[in-house]
Amino acid sequence: MILLRILLFILGIAIVARTLLSALRTIVLPRGERDQIAAFVFLSLRRLYDIGLRFAATYEQRDRVMASYGPIGLLLLLPVWLILVASGYVLLYLATGIESVYDSIVISGSSLLTLGLFKGNSLVHSILEFSEATIGLILLALLIAYLPSMYSAFQQRELQVTLLEVRAGSPPSAVEMVIRFHRLHSLDQLHELWESWETWFAQIEESHTSLAAIVFFRSPQPDHSWVTASGAVLDTASLIRSVVDVPPDPQADLCIRAGYLALRRIAGYFRVSFNPTARFPDDPISIAREEFDQACEELSAAGVPLKPDRDQAWRDFAGWRVNYDWVLVSLCQITMAPYAPWSSDRSLLRRA
Repeated sequence: MILLRILLFILGIAIVARTLLSALRTIVLPRGERDQIAAFVFLSLRRLYDIGLRFAATYEQRDRVMASYGPIGLLLLLPVWLILVASGYVLLYLATGIESVYDSIVISGSSLLTLGLFKGNSLVHSILEFSEATIGLILLALLIAYLPSMYSAFQQRELQVTLLEVRAGSPPSAVEMVIRFHRLHSLDQLHELWESWETWFAQIEESHTSLAAIVFFRSPQPDHSWVTASGAVLDTASLIRSVVDVPPDPQADLCIRAGYLALRRIAGYFRVSFNPTARFPDDPISIAREEFDQACEELSAAGVPLKPDRDQAWRDFAGWRVNYDWVLVSLCQITMAPYAPWSSDRSLLRRA
């Protein structure tokens, strides 16, 4: 009997400690560290949503369904943590002299929710009750404090995504973005744009791994997405560096590097496998040479000055694109991003 109580006490402590570690990793730790409990909640909820998505005939219907996925998953974390803590304390009460499982459940629930309706009959039980109530309040306070940080990061992300529509259209297109800047005679004045998006990529790398639920928060506009916006900017910079005949700007290179590093680290958080040393042509990209040539024809028809060696331009473009091609398409699939050329359209077959 004593051995059983020792085992129950150890198991109860382990459950409570593991739950607190989950909350610490998810809310407090300023580092993208994947937590199994949070991952289980979001994956289980996604399976339920996938069942509902079978009855959605259009993307607009799927988007309306998925709009609540991120917020509901986030809010579910608190009751899951509270249930786990309560379960751990049930074992602790049983291990310290409460004979009835029912009484242990009632005391644990009353203490965790600070109701004070039921009390134990010893100093040990009083200590457990106070500690459980404290943990319950801490978890609630942490989640409340977590939400403003998340929505602040969300607003910063969406500002750039919304502004991109003016420059790249909707859905965002790299070809359209180059053409619009050409019409404004600004192809050689993109330095500030690359700087702002380099900063944006650094911000989402930090926020979308330390506040991972924000990855699934959808844009206010159904045709906007942080993933397709990333792809449009990276493809635009890649086209400017490889195809368009303008003076080279090293800031475009930095923007591309910041972008693919951010997407890789976010994808890595969600266990998306990719080759960090990918090189073209050994590693193919999802864009065919025919699509690239068609894009060049559109640019030429709009009067954009292009480099004469099309083969070299293709190799240069593919050499940039291979760094982010796979993770971009994978994140489009994970987030069920709206249609956009050269990004989410590559994942439509996988999503069907």
